[in-house]
Amino acid sequence: MASPRPLWQPLRHCQRSLLAQAQQPLQARFLSSTTPAPASLAAASSSSSNANPNTSNTSNTSNAQQQQQPPPPKPKKPLTPAQQAFLSSALRVNQAGELAATLIYTAQTPPLVAREPHLRPLMRHMYEQEAGHLSTFNTLIAKHRVRPTALYPLWSVMATGLGWTTAVMGREAAMACTEAVETEIGGHYNSQIRALLEMVGEWEAEGYEVGGEFRELIGTLRRIRDEELEHLDHAVEHDAKKAEPHWLLTGVIRAGCRGAIWVSERV
Repeated sequence: MASPRPLWQPLRHCQRSLLAQAQQPLQARFLSSTTPAPASLAAASSSSSNANPNTSNTSNTSNAQQQQQPPPPKPKKPLTPAQQAFLSSALRVNQAGELAATLIYTAQTPPLVAREPHLRPLMRHMYEQEAGHLSTFNTLIAKHRVRPTALYPLWSVMATGLGWTTAVMGREAAMACTEAVETEIGGHYNSQIRALLEMVGEWEAEGYEVGGEFRELIGTLRRIRDEELEHLDHAVEHDAKKAEPHWLLTGVIRAGCRGAIWVSERV
């Protein structure tokens, strides 16, 4: 007589069937993610992976270097003897002019402020700017080994006498002196700036590089010129035109300034 079939066997068979059905979707998803790509995609992938990586990297590096490499610097044109002489005379006369300006304000301040104390801040402001200008040109004279004017002692005496005399004559005369001096000095700086800009234009047209130091010099001259013209405006605001006789006083001072500039450029 055959032994009876255990009851647990049909249950186990059913359990296995259910487990197989439950796991089938998960296996299908896993298999789809690992299914081989189409032939065209596989071929493209294979060709890109088989390409020479060194050639691609070298090409990219070369292009990047060409893009980042700066253009070769332009040559700088040496100064001609005439240009060197012009720059030397400009620095020499500018130093002499700023020395004279500081001495004029130094001599004017005590007698002028004694009668009109409210002018003390203005006189100090103008003197400090002139002292800064003088320090700038002292530095440039030493840096470029330019010989200062040989008439330093004469200009010192004349500037001190001019400042004291006009201050004793009164506020209007002192301001007229400033008006006359700054008119000549401002025009002189303008002529220097124009000459330097002409040099720059010629060099650039010929394909030469203009050095930063040269451009800085032009910027310095422009700044100083503007401050000198500011002094001129201050003088006019404080009744320079009311000096008597205005035309004679300013005419004589301006003529003296032009003569001093001409001599200092050469001696």
